[in-house]
Amino acid sequence: METQLLSERVQIERKQFFFDFRENANGRFLKITEEVGGHRDTIIVPASGLPLFRETIDRVMATN
Repeated sequence: METQLLSERVQIERKQFFFDFRENANGRFLKITEEVGGHRDTIIVPASGLPLFRETIDRVMATN
């Protein structure tokens, strides 16, 4: 069984992004879902990988 710890929705242009921080028997994880035109794609990032995920996004932001 999963427990939802936090949920956020972000609208960027015609896309919606859902950030769901959840927990189950295997641990905590971030589920990121992109919805555009009724189609959804999802990735799962284990909580242990969130610092590296953030560092990578920070590097991309610094390049932009």
